[in-house]
Amino acid sequence: MFKARRRVFLTIMYVSVTLLFLLLAIFLVPQTKINDFVDYSMAFPVTVTAVLFCLLLLVSSSVYGMIRQHLEHKIMKSGATAFLTEFIEKLRFCYSMEEFYNLLAEVLEEKADCSVLYIDKKNNYVLYNSPNRITSRKDFVEKLAFNFPMDWEEGIFFLGENFGIVSKPRFSRGFFISCGKRQLFVLCRYTRRFDMEIYSRLFEEFKRFQLRSETISGLSEISELSKEWEQLAEAQRSFLPQNLPQPAKLKIAAYFRPLINVSGDYYTVLPIDEHKTLLMLGDVSGKGLAAALVMGLVMNTVKIKENKEDLPGMIQAIDKAIKGMQLQDKYTVLFIGIIDTQKMTIRYVNASMSDPIIVTRSPEGYRIKSLASNCSIVGIIPIDEVEVSEQRLFSGDLIMMASDGVSEVMNEDKVELGNTELFTDTIKKSAAKQPDEFIGDIVNLVMSYNADTKLHDDLTMLVAKVQG
Repeated sequence: MFKARRRVFLTIMYVSVTLLFLLLAIFLVPQTKINDFVDYSMAFPVTVTAVLFCLLLLVSSSVYGMIRQHLEHKIMKSGATAFLTEFIEKLRFCYSMEEFYNLLAEVLEEKADCSVLYIDKKNNYVLYNSPNRITSRKDFVEKLAFNFPMDWEEGIFFLGENFGIVSKPRFSRGFFISCGKRQLFVLCRYTRRFDMEIYSRLFEEFKRFQLRSETISGLSEISELSKEWEQLAEAQRSFLPQNLPQPAKLKIAAYFRPLINVSGDYYTVLPIDEHKTLLMLGDVSGKGLAAALVMGLVMNTVKIKENKEDLPGMIQAIDKAIKGMQLQDKYTVLFIGIIDTQKMTIRYVNASMSDPIIVTRSPEGYRIKSLASNCSIVGIIPIDEVEVSEQRLFSGDLIMMASDGVSEVMNEDKVELGNTELFTDTIKKSAAKQPDEFIGDIVNLVMSYNADTKLHDDLTMLVAKVQG
């Protein structure tokens, strides 16, 4: 009815403006030959006519706006249609499902005396139904589920007495909205009294609400997940040494920069006695929760192991613990060593870590000695005997352990840092410095070599220097 009246008024307005323009043209433009219109004397009446016509259009537009508002208020905000208009206006400010349910009860149920059913067809779940009304009956819900499956097209449809589709609203006893795998059914005996213009508005606003609520719900889930991940990251960081021990004749520093909040890298420093100190650095395969769980398990296994000098037994215990989690594709590479400042040795097991080195002074300058791998990866393949290697240490020697995120960082030409002379030269030039300064030089090198682009792995280093 609103649309029909609006069209009638527009037609009347256009006809009136046209007639007025014709009258102006008749009275203002003199009767003359057609060739006289090119004469300068005709410019004034033609101009006046054009100006008056424009003024008429402006006045008509203003009048139309006022009358349109009057018609909308009279038709859309009075009578039965006023209930749906109020529902639409309040729906614009709904941001959660709880607010939407309250709106259904407040406007459609209490004020409009409608019976409402809201169904999530994707999960085959009733989200809302009016208590003690027809929509709460099991047979009614089952019939609608049969008549209107999940793949029903989007739009607004009218329901007949038998709850099937009818094409003419005057024969309907309700309607339903199908949008995004959800269906909202509204049953009302006076459906025929709703103005047809209201339905398109209702559908668009309902569609916007669903998109809005899903977006907000998704953001809320991300926020909650982020909080959980941050809590997990904090728990993981608690496994790492908060303050590194500084045993006699050893200076130790560490660096830890996870790619994401939760990392698979780990390290620890555990004094055994006044001369012996255990150092460990490792990297769990993959990222995320599973890697963090394995990391925590490894750290705890090493911590509770009574005989920390039994390196083969330590590796076997770690291997057994990881396999006991039955994660299938999770394993760790690690370096674990014991520095003895009395004997000036380092006994170690290198389980496939690629970067552990000793930087020692020589007459020709600093040189690099590799602490080569002597054990397979831990936690996924059978481990028989574990070999322990030993290296001699000298005063001023620097032991560097690093995850592969350090050596495998690439420049713009896709060349790994560990394969360059720049890397080895920087290590040698910085070896005379204290461990924290040495780490600072390596970190600066990694960042500059990476050309400030996004890193692709965790960065972890543990450095110890033997004091004289």
